[in-house]
Amino acid sequence: MVYRTVKTLNAIEAAYIAGLIDGEGTITLSRRNRNKKRGLVVSISNTEKDILNYVQDTVGAGKITNKRTTSSNHTPSYAFNIANRQALGLLRYIAPFLQSHKAKRASLVLQDYVRLTPRNGRYTHDQIQEREDFARKFFSIRSTGF
Repeated sequence: MVYRTVKTLNAIEAAYIAGLIDGEGTITLSRRNRNKKRGLVVSISNTEKDILNYVQDTVGAGKITNKRTTSSNHTPSYAFNIANRQALGLLRYIAPFLQSHKAKRASLVLQDYVRLTPRNGRYTHDQIQEREDFARKFFSIRSTGF
């Protein structure tokens, strides 16, 4: 299996994608199933698939999925998702341009995520405790609202 890495982004591309994430996206730690550790996920939701296609093409990784429409009068919408090390690679480019609380989340992830996430998935007792502390600190960073 070939591991895809994030393409090099110029400042304009990085700033545009950061704006999309600030406005329509999330930076979170998510479980794929109950028994797994939380992994880094960066996502953007939008009703214009062309915008998400641009992001995917520019980044060179991630996937686009259809979101469920719950009512016939809702516009179909889509989500771009990129996870784990690829998401970390994207954050390295866009973090300087983030303006919301997501800037603090990105900073924390860039500082600690690699150290607390061994590639082999094997954690020592201390790493498990540090990772739980990291997740608590991460989720305590929220939007202050208006």
